[in-house]
Amino acid sequence: MTDTAPGRPAWLDRFCAEAPRLPVPPVFRPVPTARAAAVLILFGEGPSGPDVLLTERAATLNKHAGQPAFPGGRIDPEDDGPVAAALREAWEETGVEPSGVDVLCTLPELYLSHSRHRVTPVAGWWREPSEVAPGHPGEVAMVARVPISELVDPGNRVMVRHPSGLTDGPAFHVRDMLVWGFTAALLTRVLDAGGWNRPWDTSRVEDLPREVLDLAARE
Repeated sequence: MTDTAPGRPAWLDRFCAEAPRLPVPPVFRPVPTARAAAVLILFGEGPSGPDVLLTERAATLNKHAGQPAFPGGRIDPEDDGPVAAALREAWEETGVEPSGVDVLCTLPELYLSHSRHRVTPVAGWWREPSEVAPGHPGEVAMVARVPISELVDPGNRVMVRHPSGLTDGPAFHVRDMLVWGFTAALLTRVLDAGGWNRPWDTSRVEDLPREVLDLAARE
């Protein structure tokens, strides 16, 4: 699905052309029996230029506790597909008004093995930004508009590694958050699709912090 948003800025044109046809790596190939979910990749223009909306999940959750994420969740029976679910979840979690969002496109479905969900990323242009804040303190600890310039800054990019010694994947140090795992992998694909990515030192590898591992161990 691709919708045309006449008022969107030109810097989103390449992303809108490339994102719907991104190849799906084998590790993310959907499993038909997995539960359907959706996330909202919401682009805006803030004081620091183009940005994207991220949340940090509450440390008390049973799944993905304390992890940065795109707003989103499971597609409910009353939702009219992934677009409606992504907009509803963003409103519930952060206060984003759906009426102020122009849907740009949906990206290919991805499989999140840890929680057994097949996730449809929905991209939107924040035509009329609304005030945002954690909507469910028990689910969302923080909401942040993260400038794309910070995400592509080579100084903010690392690879993260589990204690097993295996390199897990790309990560971002932004806004007092370590963005890693599924969200970081999706962000990397988003930045590639938009042509915004910059070369960075992929040999810079860090161990996941102990507090991150402790939260993951509870699941």
